[in-house]
Amino acid sequence: MSEARVCGNCGKVLRGRIDKKFCDDNCRNHYNNQRSPDNYQLVRKVNYALTRNRKILAELLPKGARKARIPRSTLLERGFQFRFTTHTIGHPKEGEYRFCYDMGYLPLNNEQLLLVRKEQLPEH
Repeated sequence: MSEARVCGNCGKVLRGRIDKKFCDDNCRNHYNNQRSPDNYQLVRKVNYALTRNRKILAELLPKGARKARIPRSTLLERGFQFRFTTHTIGHPKEGEYRFCYDMGYLPLNNEQLLLVRKEQLPEH
């Protein structure tokens, strides 16, 4: 008689496929997250900052508006973290747009920013 197979995370008896290691996706995810908690926590914190930055930009760009000028201080007051962006897009005449997913901004000077949505960038 063979030994009962148990979940690698919670220890419950496994039923089903012979090569099954976890009882469900939650146990598999929990197990893998616990194997490298430092990396997992770092990724969670960065994703949280990026998502929050995107939300701030989206709230400040009025619905239906193509773009909007705002003071840099407005983003700072709302907790925007300028060091977290997903990507940049350079424009030969205007400069470098910085994005958090689909929402972005173009620094105009030290005090002003131009908010944009990605699909509304001018063509090169």
